[in-house]
Amino acid sequence: MAPPLRSGGGGPCKRSTRKRVRKAWWRGRVRAPLLTFKRARALRRKMTLPEAILWRRIRRGQLAGLQFRRQHPIGPYILDFFCAASRVALEIDGAAHDSEAQYEHDQRRDAWLAREGIQVLRIAAAEILRDESLDHVLSHIVQVAAPSTAFGGPPPPQAGEEP
Repeated sequence: MAPPLRSGGGGPCKRSTRKRVRKAWWRGRVRAPLLTFKRARALRRKMTLPEAILWRRIRRGQLAGLQFRRQHPIGPYILDFFCAASRVALEIDGAAHDSEAQYEHDQRRDAWLAREGIQVLRIAAAEILRDESLDHVLSHIVQVAAPSTAFGGPPPPQAGEEP
């Protein structure tokens, strides 16, 4: 049997090492409190009619291959729908969003999400409920969330060429 290493390799790791590993794993992510996760789970069970209609059209990559999550917790907030690949949140605004207090809350929330690199696309619930508007809403979501397929200019110079 070999003696234990002097650096303490065989024993439990120090508390500071565990903290560093934990921080490194969560780097670049915004962790939500446990209560927010529980609220998100409950909201998934009882979606509003506009949320249910939109979810039927965007789930499982049906919309241009985009993968959305519903009632996704990020930090202290729960997003109605979230596409992680493009970092776009879809928020359905019903009558509750018409008040001044709710408008100010939405502005603070959107600013916080923007600082985290998430673009918020607000959609009026009435637009989803009208059949003729829903296709327009879906095409707008694709324009915002889908990766651009347009050419961004001339190709990069090859080795030895000047730009």
